[in-house]
Amino acid sequence: MKESERQHVIDTNDEGLRTYTHEHLKVFAKFTSENCEICKRLTPPFAKFADDEPYRTIMFLRLNSDENPVARKLMQEKAAPFFVSYCQGHLLECDSLTSEEQVHGMLERLREYVPQS
Repeated sequence: MKESERQHVIDTNDEGLRTYTHEHLKVFAKFTSENCEICKRLTPPFAKFADDEPYRTIMFLRLNSDENPVARKLMQEKAAPFFVSYCQGHLLECDSLTSEEQVHGMLERLREYVPQS
């Protein structure tokens, strides 16, 4: 894959999350928090997944839940890192995940999801 074709993680906010989830078929978002060791540990695999060929049709977003009240509300009482998958603007799945395997599992379910037409 050429560098120009690589997809990267987009840092955004609550407004960007709304826009991206409605403008793109599939979106995978990671809500992080300051001083979160698990968030830091999952940063490299999250970025790697964003660049992997099987996920090129999925938009990867990152939000700081401390700075975005909508993201914080979506998390309810759960802790960061919190992952959310969307298809056609609809939330499919959301949960606090602590391992690369869990993140990969949620991402695979999003990739395999066939939207209603």
